[in-house]
Amino acid sequence: MVDLEVDGNLAVITIDRPESRNAIAPATMGQLAKALDAAAGTGALVIRGAGDRAFVSGGDLKELAAIRTREEASAMAMRMRRICDRIASFPAPVIAALNGHALGGGAEVALAADVRVAAADIKIGFTQSKLAIMPAWGGAERLAALVGRSRALLLAGTGAVLDAAEAERAGLVDLVVPRPSFEERWRSLAASLATPSARETKRVMAGALAPAEAALAFADLWVSDEHWEAAERAMNRGRR
Repeated sequence: MVDLEVDGNLAVITIDRPESRNAIAPATMGQLAKALDAAAGTGALVIRGAGDRAFVSGGDLKELAAIRTREEASAMAMRMRRICDRIASFPAPVIAALNGHALGGGAEVALAADVRVAAADIKIGFTQSKLAIMPAWGGAERLAALVGRSRALLLAGTGAVLDAAEAERAGLVDLVVPRPSFEERWRSLAASLATPSARETKRVMAGALAPAEAALAFADLWVSDEHWEAAERAMNRGRR
């Protein structure tokens, strides 16, 4: 089951499949697509797993075992890749809250997000090679873009599993948080990114705006009430 919570300007998608450690099954893909549709227009999106054991443990091998032909395997890979591409291209900032281990396809889902916040006791790894397959949901390309081609090949080619501290040093994780404060921290971070300025900054970073369009986006923010209220507060602080 995939749940969607909308709290003001923040959307939270939770993959809740405790029987399979939040693994991705064909039905999960459809539910994720619908949740992304419903989250459209929000200021920030968080993707997380239920519980504290797994973010996403990869593909659900028991259900995906029914796929036996080359054509079926390709179709499944493309279906989930399109979902990960939608996460990556979501207009607002996307945070992967790694509440538990992110392995195999779970690491691919995590890397589709803009920012990864991890509880200190989690592990992450591209473990597909241990099943004699490869990352097929866009994770290989995103991993190479994030950490460089050589390190990406080492990580994905060997199936290495990193703890949270190692993942942070490698650049796979952006913020590691002690378990007791994890929930509060990712919610606070998500709220701070659920702003028009963060949304427009993401568009510029993605190369979605030409220079003139970026200047106009900046100008729209400049003339907004929110900007002048914040500027007035900053100027008042300077006078004290």
